[in-house]
Amino acid sequence: MNNRQAYFNYHIEDKYVAGIALMGTEVKSIRAGKLSFNDSFCLFDKGELWVRALFIASYSHGTSNNHIEVHDRKLLLNKRELNKLQTRMKEKGYTIIPLKVFFNEKNLVKVEIGLGRGKKLHDKRETIKSRDVEKEIKRYLK
Repeated sequence: MNNRQAYFNYHIEDKYVAGIALMGTEVKSIRAGKLSFNDSFCLFDKGELWVRALFIASYSHGTSNNHIEVHDRKLLLNKRELNKLQTRMKEKGYTIIPLKVFFNEKNLVKVEIGLGRGKKLHDKRETIKSRDVEKEIKRYLK
């Protein structure tokens, strides 16, 4: 599952792949595609990286032990990567955004996060123009 809005709203400069601490029913919901990135972002708390506002719908066949849909989830990165991200975050204008959630070859849930700067309005307009031009070219070539 990709976060398409992130690429529209931010210039992504660096990408990292992180593990994420989840409960069993959250993994089952992600497998079913019940995930939403609406307004989700990452933040540091006591030297740890957390993803906030990531919506994972409750599992339909879950019991009373079903998970809470929106809560902070810990991202698992090396200490060196965390330190690098934390120093870049102190610079003005940078933010960390979850870009993609996927399963790796060992069937573990991974999150691709990106360090990005917010786009200005004119940059967003340029993105829309270039996308429209590409659509026209594809339509013309068919």
